[in-house]
Amino acid sequence: MAKKEPTIRIKVNAERIILYLFIFCIATEIFLVLIDAFINYGKYTDINAIRRLCNIAREDSLASWFGTTQTFMAGLTLWLIVLILRNTPASGKKVLGWCVIAGFFTYMAVDDGAEIHERMGTAFDAIAESGDSSADSSSWIKDIADIFPSYSWQLLFLPFFGAMGLFLLIFLWHELSWKKTRILLILALSCFVLAVGLDFIEGLDKKHPMNIYTLIKKKYALRGYTVRHFSKSIEEFIEMLGTTFFWLAFITYAKNLTRNGLYFIFPKRH
Repeated sequence: MAKKEPTIRIKVNAERIILYLFIFCIATEIFLVLIDAFINYGKYTDINAIRRLCNIAREDSLASWFGTTQTFMAGLTLWLIVLILRNTPASGKKVLGWCVIAGFFTYMAVDDGAEIHERMGTAFDAIAESGDSSADSSSWIKDIADIFPSYSWQLLFLPFFGAMGLFLLIFLWHELSWKKTRILLILALSCFVLAVGLDFIEGLDKKHPMNIYTLIKKKYALRGYTVRHFSKSIEEFIEMLGTTFFWLAFITYAKNLTRNGLYFIFPKRH
């Protein structure tokens, strides 16, 4: 009989990690909103590099880094769930469903870092505006672009995001059978729907009847930049909050899969 190698087993207190992670994420997101408001918008410093670092609306800011990292960590948690499920009697369809969600969150992390949907929207606009098509092959693109009132990236990606949102709701509602995780799921999806809605309004023409930002600006005699910037700040905060809710739901699910607890096991050196 083979002799077992001595090991060191470290049990992970998953409940405490989830609580601390929730507090850390929420506190960080509020902190990012505050430094944007006071250091960037409030011009606490005249150093532009520092203000850009704190500007929550910029893709090269601390907020952007945090949001991308959080999404990537949620993706890693999902791949961990897939790994755990592959070592259980779980059905192939169940594992495939979690693989789809893991792949989606991994893509979203890449998208956040590389601005894929914004770049594709810009490319769509460039094609629509080009007039050098010999057979008017881009005319239909221009017609669609003229009809859609907001950012072009939404026209391109919303069908995909909408389908994934519906899949997340149906699949995860079945998988996250615990009441708290279902609440986190609803909160997360609500945050992303609201964030996309705010982005849609932001992309509307100033004179568009649905542009509530113009109404707010006129009613309270605010500068256009003020309304636009803080609407973006709120949008980014809500998006990060939605990712936090998703991540906590995934960690809780992973914890429930390991009924005997989570352990780190290391070989013991002599």
